[in-house]
Amino acid sequence: MKINHLQIEIDGIDKEILRDLMEDARKPILQIANKIGISGAAIHQRLRKLEQAGVISGSKFIVDTKVLGYSTMAFIGIYLEKASSNPEVVKELKKIPEVLECHYTTGNWSILIKLICRDNEHLMQLLNKKIQPIDGVSRTETYISLEQQIERQIQL
Repeated sequence: MKINHLQIEIDGIDKEILRDLMEDARKPILQIANKIGISGAAIHQRLRKLEQAGVISGSKFIVDTKVLGYSTMAFIGIYLEKASSNPEVVKELKKIPEVLECHYTTGNWSILIKLICRDNEHLMQLLNKKIQPIDGVSRTETYISLEQQIERQIQL
């Protein structure tokens, strides 16, 4: 498999290392090394190569937002008054901590955001007081997620 970033060649061992770490980024390197049959130093060397090539951009803990009291996830399509408003609108959206993702899109909306809220009332407050008043936003279209069915990364 060739990755276009730096044209790095990824072999079966690289894929196996990535699969293990994508499943659990805290899995001990020596455990992976013993399973594959190579040294821990070789794993570290391969991981460094994958990081330098941009294949790996970091690792993170995943927080269960429901446990923290955030039970409403919503997707909001944002219509802009004019396309040139995009950078300024995104700059303002970055200031809203509940906005988890922001995408420029094709189709009817200019921007699609994903956000997390405590409940529907919190969502309404964000829409009315923080998102819709942003200069350049003409209107929004909101979709509340009832339940996430799939969450995964690309299969290697």
